[in-house]
Parts: sequence; structure tokens; C-alpha cells
Amino acid sequence: MNYENNLKLLREDANLSQEEIAKILKIDRTTYNHYENNYITIPVKHLITLADFFNTSIDFIFGFTDNSKLDIKNNLVIDIAIFRLREFRKNNKLTQTKLAELLNTNQSVIANYERGRNIIATPFLYTICKKYNISADYLLGRID
Repeated sequence: MNYENNLKLLREDANLSQEEIAKILKIDRTTYNHYENNYITIPVKHLITLADFFNTSIDFIFGFTDNSKLDIKNNLVIDIAIFRLREFRKNNKLTQTKLAELLNTNQSVIANYERGRNIIATPFLYTICKKYNISADYLLGRID
């Protein structure tokens, strides 16, 4: 994934330290440092928190767009995210099993996303958006 440069850019443009961002996320500074350096994957819930804090899109953080400003309608609407993931899968003629194969996981993981038991994992969200040129903010119900 390619979000570390934009995380750092957003933080530095706001003249904030990693410690200050870590406090916003209610995590340790070392954990945030690992996100920013792409040592560990940042969870979707923290991506959303940062996108909201910096008034930007997850698509910008992911590096899918150069436009750092976006009119976000919602934070995260689970029902919309469930619907849109299912809609995306069906529109691309993918079964849950085929999507799971694409993401190198199993069908039950996809089923749990589509039932709202779990929010989609960041690597899976990133892969879907990059491969199918679809907005992460759209899939998560943040924009229309």
C-alpha cells in the first residue's frame, strides 16, 4: 500500500507531531510511527478518523487522487458500506468466493463483511479500490 507519504504530508502540513496524531487516534506514538512508515497496516477506523480530522478523503491518503479536499457526507455508515461492497461485487460479476480468491482470503471473510460483522480490512479495501478504480470513500459510504 502507498499511504505513508500522504499521512506524513498531512501531519506535517498541520504542524503536528506523531505524538499529537497518536493522541487523536488514542494509540501509542510508536504504533502511529509504524503506520506512517508502513511497518504495520493502519486500520480502516483510524483511516477514517484521520481523514475526518484532516478534512480529506481516504482516496487521497491512499494516493488514488491528488485532490486533498473532499466534501464528506458521512463518517462511516455500516449499512451503506455493506450494501456497496455487495453491489460492487455483483456489478463486477464476482461471487464471494471469487472476491475472496482475489484478496487471498476465504469466502467466510467476505460473507462477514457483507453481513456487517466486520468492517473491511484496509489491505482488502485498498486492493479492491486500486484494481477496480473505485473510491474507498464511496465503498465506505462516506460520499455518494
